[in-house]
Amino acid sequence: MVQFSSIFTGFTKSIAIRNGKKSKHDDGRETADALAKEAKKNEMMLTSSGSVAGASHNLAVVFSKGGKKGINQDRFVVWEDFGCQDDMIFCGVFDGHGPWGHLVAKRVRKLMPPALLRNWQKRVAHTVDGTDGTSIDRSCFQFDIWKQSYFETCSIIDQELEQYADSFYSGTTALTLVRQGDLLVVANVGDSRAVLATTDDDGRLVSVQLTVDLKPNLPRESERIMQSRGRVLSCEDEPGVYRVWMPTVEGPGLAISRAFGDYYIKDFGLISEPELTSRKITHRDQFAILATDGVWDVMSNEEAVEIVSSTEEREDAAKRLVESAICAWKRKRRGVPMDDISAICLFFHNIPLSKQQAKSV
Repeated sequence: MVQFSSIFTGFTKSIAIRNGKKSKHDDGRETADALAKEAKKNEMMLTSSGSVAGASHNLAVVFSKGGKKGINQDRFVVWEDFGCQDDMIFCGVFDGHGPWGHLVAKRVRKLMPPALLRNWQKRVAHTVDGTDGTSIDRSCFQFDIWKQSYFETCSIIDQELEQYADSFYSGTTALTLVRQGDLLVVANVGDSRAVLATTDDDGRLVSVQLTVDLKPNLPRESERIMQSRGRVLSCEDEPGVYRVWMPTVEGPGLAISRAFGDYYIKDFGLISEPELTSRKITHRDQFAILATDGVWDVMSNEEAVEIVSSTEEREDAAKRLVESAICAWKRKRRGVPMDDISAICLFFHNIPLSKQQAKSV
């Protein structure tokens, strides 16, 4: 059970940051943007390789390395104490594609956290207005609030991007995660992947994939695309790589079924609606990995979890994972230009698993 009054502890701090009462014309955008600026100022928001920890037990570490295809189009963000909530953190990786993909990814990275925060606060406030202030089972409302907040956020962002010409033939994926207390919410648009490391009954660390790589040849995705008159084809020079194509006009094909931007093909089955999953974090769950497809093209979930868990200093985990993926590219995909590779490792506990086990012996 959860008291709504506790949720609004952070809201009080949110409004205070603005040094004044909220304008009647403000829909929450100014407040959310102010919180983002304050987070950057206080080094609670990370947009370059490094690490961040806050009042909660979270530790997030990030690393990115450009590939051999040109400018690094991967972008990422970590916002600890998300929206001044001590028990919340937001993480996201954005994999741009197309000639201006780096600009689209950067724009979505900037827009999504404050927009999601704004929509979440609005829905929580509306929920409180509809209750008598008593306790409500958190399973009845928490995930649904995040789900509806994400749907609205992604819709607004995709509409806003349409005004930029560079988004017509370029776009980005978006894999984001919110931890609120013991609730983990993951939203996926595209083919980046989230993997959880947890312990089984025998105390062994195992991987659990939290997302599905949203490729055009997935049955439910290809069905939607074909109903929208789009085509799903694999070319002879790329066997096994399925892309979304326009009905008749020859043009660029897209190897993902969901993305922001890419308006040239939005009428033919490409959508920006996120696929959401949730999980209640327990003492068994150790960390989550969010990484672009540059990691997963050459590495299994189990290999990634092993690399992160065996890194002596957790602050080096994301860098070691990315560097291991680079080595795997050179070994497994010779002659293929290396993709951009980015990863976020989010640790859930202050004490590493090895020390937890030693302490329990």
